[in-house]
Amino acid sequence: MREAREQTFFRLATLNIEMRAQAVVPTSDQDLAGRIVGSGDESAFRELYRRHTPRLYQFVLRVMGGDELEAEDVVQEAWIRATRNLSAFRWESRFGTWLTGIGLNLCRNRLRTSGRWTDLAEDAAGPALPDSREARIDLERAIAMLAPGHRTVLILHDIEGFKHAEIAETLGVSEGTSKSQLFSARRAMRRLLNPPGSALGEVR
Repeated sequence: MREAREQTFFRLATLNIEMRAQAVVPTSDQDLAGRIVGSGDESAFRELYRRHTPRLYQFVLRVMGGDELEAEDVVQEAWIRATRNLSAFRWESRFGTWLTGIGLNLCRNRLRTSGRWTDLAEDAAGPALPDSREARIDLERAIAMLAPGHRTVLILHDIEGFKHAEIAETLGVSEGTSKSQLFSARRAMRRLLNPPGSALGEVR
């Protein structure tokens, strides 16, 4: 009798462990996307949105130079376009990378329409330096002060982890242009974070 109870206990304990293990296994982005495409599953969309929106918003906010209202509009439009084209996504890259590309294209269109985006090869003007009496500015503000082309390449490479080949393909430029823009962006960042005449002087 006691042995039977112990066997029952162990079976229940094992079943409970298996159920808990299944519960914590995250659903893949591809599975969530399949449910959205197949049946318009709202809970799947909410989960996909929850996973990727914070990073997308931070990326878009930086590319747009810190404009929160524009960033929110771009994020909303990016999700509309992503959902509309989800069935055509081939999963040759990560979903987050694809979504970032959509957001980037929308940012570039907005910047170009407002006259704030120029071809990367022409984007050579450096940012205006802060007054030497001003305290060192923070990183996000420095990124926002970069020229749009410099800012975009810096964000893609140093923050998002894109390789130069990927940046070149995404922006329609050569790898050499991507590398030169990154060099210029980093140099401008050093000057912004430690302007001439500041307590730490210019970092070379």
